[in-house]
Amino acid sequence: MSLYKILIANRGEIAVRIIRAAKELGLKTVQVYSSADETSLAVQMADEAVEIGPPAAKKSYLDIDAVLKAARETGADAIHPGYGFLAENAEFADAVAAAGITFVGPSGDVIRRMGDKASARQAATEAGVPTVPGSQGVIDDLNEACRLAENIGFPVMIKATAGGGGRGIRIANSAGEFMALAPQASSEAEAAFGDGGLYLEKVIERARHIEVQILGDGENFIHCYERECSLQRRRQKVWEEAPSAALSSDVRERLCASAVALAAAVRYKGAGTIEYLYDDASGDYYFIEMNTRIQVEHPVTESITGIDLLAEMIAVAGGQPLSVRQEDVTYRGHAIEVRINAEDPAANFMPFPGVVGDLRIPGGPGVRFDHMLYQGYQIPPFYDSLLGKLIVSADSREKAIIRLKRAICELGLDGLKTTAPLFKALAEAPDVLSGDVHTKWLEPWLEANSDKLSSQ
Repeated sequence: MSLYKILIANRGEIAVRIIRAAKELGLKTVQVYSSADETSLAVQMADEAVEIGPPAAKKSYLDIDAVLKAARETGADAIHPGYGFLAENAEFADAVAAAGITFVGPSGDVIRRMGDKASARQAATEAGVPTVPGSQGVIDDLNEACRLAENIGFPVMIKATAGGGGRGIRIANSAGEFMALAPQASSEAEAAFGDGGLYLEKVIERARHIEVQILGDGENFIHCYERECSLQRRRQKVWEEAPSAALSSDVRERLCASAVALAAAVRYKGAGTIEYLYDDASGDYYFIEMNTRIQVEHPVTESITGIDLLAEMIAVAGGQPLSVRQEDVTYRGHAIEVRINAEDPAANFMPFPGVVGDLRIPGGPGVRFDHMLYQGYQIPPFYDSLLGKLIVSADSREKAIIRLKRAICELGLDGLKTTAPLFKALAEAPDVLSGDVHTKWLEPWLEANSDKLSSQ
């Protein structure tokens, strides 16, 4: 491989994951960190570490100049952005390339095209991928957009063209709501992403969230099957699994083939995810967006396919072709991932940063825990509350859920309140056991089952 030293422009569990993948490929590693992360596990694991600013992300992890300065000073010839922060920032990818450093991911042009949801929708249409009925581009005039919404039929979703994480999204059930909510969504998106552009999509009732993992080296493109991420709170995923129990073999084949077609259409390079809404009632699926980066939930795909997605994207960035062909990609069994956050689910998911006391990591066959923890570690209060991801795999979905319950009972994070009780309760919920869920299922369930969410 042409790479020698890789800088990780991120933090937390994904930084730890990248460091491990890079070292297994024989690469040296550099971890950048804010002053709040000086004692982090990633800093301790990397070959070198460089402080790039104070706790505020905009003055550290989002500071492009500071990241590039660290890369130049340490001689890093590649930068991996992980997820979040600068991972889908086209200007960052451009700046890395302009500095003569390899960006582990697609080009700035591809990020720009697929990161803008309106242009990504157009690319999907051109590639023959079904899209949700909606606007053909960015909304220019609210009155005209309201008339379009009436023609599509309420409810409609007002969505920011940039960003993610559920921000810049509103659902309007009438023309009056549309005119009131659209400016709110635009302002929120402008504040969060620097882009207030909006577009419209029809709301698919009782939709499932299905996403396809793709890999590309710019010339060859494959899928690694799908994940289902329908259990969401405030439009953010909490429980992910692969494969989806809702898809027939025929739908799975067509869905995954459409994702590969879109990846090929944009000459994609690296690991990416193409997200869809799946209508249980009709069996139809619709493209909604593409994430031009590694996903939080990538381990479930690794668990069922045996493919190291991080290693593949680093190798591709280093000039190597994909190591697997589509005909070599198969899946076995079922995997589930749950996000262990430093939040108290019994107190409306209030953040709960603290000091890690006794740490007990679950083990045994089919159990993986990707995390950033060690005993005595002070969880910084400045960032996302994700502590780690508990991943289980087994021969069947039913066995995977049983294994998940066992692993949750083994997990010990003394000194913290976490979301673990939520997943223990979900693993016993009849609808979850049967797989009869959709993207709007979880929040009403949380309201009705708050008594099950307190720590044991």
